[in-house]
Amino acid sequence: MKFDRHRRLRSSQFMRDIVRENSLSKNDLIYPIFVVEAPDIKKEVSSMKGVYQISLNRLEEELHEVVKLGIKSVIFFGVPNEKDAVGTGAYDENGIVQEACKLSKKLYPELLVILDTCMCEYTDHGHCGVINEETQDVDNDKSLPLLVKTAISQAKAGADIIAPSNMMDGFVSEIRKGLDKNGFEHIPIMSYGIKYASKFYGPFRDAAESTPSFGDRRTYQMDPANRLDALRELESDEREGADMMIVKPALSYLDIIRDVRNNSNLPVVAYNVSGEYSMTRNAVDLGLLDEEVIMEQMLSMKRAGADLIITYFAKDLCRMIDEGEGN
Repeated sequence: MKFDRHRRLRSSQFMRDIVRENSLSKNDLIYPIFVVEAPDIKKEVSSMKGVYQISLNRLEEELHEVVKLGIKSVIFFGVPNEKDAVGTGAYDENGIVQEACKLSKKLYPELLVILDTCMCEYTDHGHCGVINEETQDVDNDKSLPLLVKTAISQAKAGADIIAPSNMMDGFVSEIRKGLDKNGFEHIPIMSYGIKYASKFYGPFRDAAESTPSFGDRRTYQMDPANRLDALRELESDEREGADMMIVKPALSYLDIIRDVRNNSNLPVVAYNVSGEYSMTRNAVDLGLLDEEVIMEQMLSMKRAGADLIITYFAKDLCRMIDEGEGN
């Protein structure tokens, strides 16, 4: 009987290793950290086991663990003490993420710091920009100058990468111009340009305390039913000066990651979001799934075309890699 012998290349671990098409390394991982302005807090997020809100005076111990594990990059999200209608805390040069960045650079200059550039954590209404009182929707063009101010304040604080997540039309173009005008031509933009209006964000909103007080974000985040819309966003952001492109969420949008990879030479970043994390974390902790499923999920993102992955599993994955499961 003649047939193809595909099992020849699966006959041993060494054989499987040398023909493996995709792998995960510590260089691929970006770890999100929620920093709170209130002092002396390390509080586990109720909907995200193993993820904490951390005060600045407790941040050093967290960063020490991150660096010791071999994580090369973090992204900070801020939870301020006070919020207002125009998100003043987002562009305060002494704001919470700006201070977290300064501290990180003082303690671990080699650690790459990404700052989320948005206003939802800082507005009292929880939306990603200024509200138009007549329409009760986010005013795109009036929000842009505040997002530019936020990006500039973050660059001044020492951010290595600016990551705007607000999904306002023109946000990449305006932020690029603002950074360049203020002497930050060297700072790259990691655009959340393909961000869907997903129900997988719930636990994040607990951690960042950013749930909208009215309405939703569907007028500016993308419809989960759409595919070609992502390519239009990609084209705009590339033209406007984005240096990297985030696809968010990841697991339910692997086809979008592949589309972006096939249509762009920019580095592609998959955001393994909070709901994806919590579902998997709970399933593993309950014994419903083996912990190796975490690595399997990350490899699916790499296989789809992601170069980098923002994930709350970064610490777990570093331990798995050290144990040889990432190869």
